[in-house]
Amino acid sequence: MTTIATLNACEAAGFVEALRGIYEHSPWIAARAAHARPFASLAALKRALQSVVDAASIDEQLALLRAHPELAGKAAIAGALTAESTNEQASSGLDRCTPHEYAQLHALNADYNGRFGFPFILAVKGPTGQGLSRQAIIATFERRIGNARVDELHEGLRQVHRIAEIRLNALLGVTPSLGARVMDWCEALGAISDVETNLTCAYMTPAHQRTAACIAGWMREAGMTVQIDAVGNVVGRYAAAGPGARTLATGSHYDTVRDGGKYDGRLGILLPIAVVAELHARGQRLPYDLEVIAFAEEEGVRYQSTFLGSSAIAGSFDMGLLSTLDSDGVTLGEALAQAGHDAANIAAIARDPALLLGFVEVHIEQGPVLLERGLPLGVVSAIAGSSRYIVELRGVASHAGTTPMGMRRDAAVAAAEIVLLVEARCRQGASLVGTVGQLEVQGGSVNVIPGACRLSLDIRAADDAVRLAAVADILAGISTICAARGIGERLVKLLEIDAVPCAPRLMAQLGAAVERAGLPRFDLPSGAGHDAMRMAQLTDVAMLFVRCGNGGISHNPLETMTADDADIAGRVLMDFLEQCSDTHG
Repeated sequence: MTTIATLNACEAAGFVEALRGIYEHSPWIAARAAHARPFASLAALKRALQSVVDAASIDEQLALLRAHPELAGKAAIAGALTAESTNEQASSGLDRCTPHEYAQLHALNADYNGRFGFPFILAVKGPTGQGLSRQAIIATFERRIGNARVDELHEGLRQVHRIAEIRLNALLGVTPSLGARVMDWCEALGAISDVETNLTCAYMTPAHQRTAACIAGWMREAGMTVQIDAVGNVVGRYAAAGPGARTLATGSHYDTVRDGGKYDGRLGILLPIAVVAELHARGQRLPYDLEVIAFAEEEGVRYQSTFLGSSAIAGSFDMGLLSTLDSDGVTLGEALAQAGHDAANIAAIARDPALLLGFVEVHIEQGPVLLERGLPLGVVSAIAGSSRYIVELRGVASHAGTTPMGMRRDAAVAAAEIVLLVEARCRQGASLVGTVGQLEVQGGSVNVIPGACRLSLDIRAADDAVRLAAVADILAGISTICAARGIGERLVKLLEIDAVPCAPRLMAQLGAAVERAGLPRFDLPSGAGHDAMRMAQLTDVAMLFVRCGNGGISHNPLETMTADDADIAGRVLMDFLEQCSDTHG
């Protein structure tokens, strides 16, 4: 049987021959990677092969893409594929397409090749290693054919590496069992929703309570004691080897945005449960109590108040929120009571900081940085602070045909100039981003100059000084724009959250675990907010990011990741937990 050890020990020619089927008709990749031996792990081997492709010329990369067959194309129908491609296409039933499906794929293949100059490539075994449905393949084909050529070139190469990863697993007899378990759990939770047409799991709805019950059941099966507290947090505790130990906490949130993805938040709950299950199965205890917390609410969908679960743990829950109404007129307090929770017990949820070793959150990146670097994991350096505003602009509504351009007080034009100001200013700082996510012309009409406009501002950076300087410049710029155009302005501050740096000692331990797995350590900031921000009020925090696919899309049904990435994240987390001790911090 082929193993990493045998690949390390054989002659270069034998190494190339052993990996002949990994990259389609491209033995040069293995030949160039052979000198990098010995490989400490399968992850290191995958990384080395990928690095060869990344360093190759554009002509070599295009040749690699063109070596791959079309999906259900003429070669597939004629049986002229490599054995690997034949098995992969058969796993998704591409050898059994209906006449209509063959016609669809034939037309898509022709259009794609004509647009990009290379074939459409997709790992048809999908993120879990199981075959995608033909409908899913066609839908992905139709979505990607609208991409820019350079983006599709990069996506095609990423799909090539994913195909190679699946083939390497098969060659070495490796199954990402921990990751596969997590992916299965994510699928199970993804089927529990407030609505039938998408995944929406809002605070204290029936779907939310069913989700909590599933998580609690998996925690118990993994060997943890479990309780659901007064705000709906599901808390699993895996007791230390001895009494009197402090607690290391981990976890994330299980609520979702409307029409969200399956992995946001939930990965950070299910991955540690799977790790605990493995520890429990081999009878291993840690030198500290491990607490896995499934925070009940982070997204703010139902009551527009975020971090309800982690705020309660941190002792900063605002009891005034209990009177907040949802869209149906149900108060937060009533929703808790209807779900069987007693709000009077919320204060007792708060943890004692003296008993905590720290908090570590695993989360999908929700962005493209790891994906573009070809890395499955990253160590978070800081969680960005955020400044949010609503800007209301008041001009003069007047006739579109009779008002000369130089005499207009057009609120929408001022808004457009502000949007460009935000973009230009936020390109000037490290880890600084700015977004106008809402832009509305109230009562707009096609033949009326807009007299009022409303827009949002969201400015974020991992460094508070960088963020606040940008905010000051943007607000000053808004005033200048409005004064020049005769536009009235009104600013409403919605949110001001400071950045949260991750603890160097925990970052170092996570980074060391990443490196022991055969991967390079890569640090990056988080532009999104996370429960770790609230937990930082209690204890040191750290985060481990896991790569997500589809261009890093999140808060979207297209949000995805792979069982292999989940698996290596789980192995890194387990290594981190085993190396951590009650004496740290």
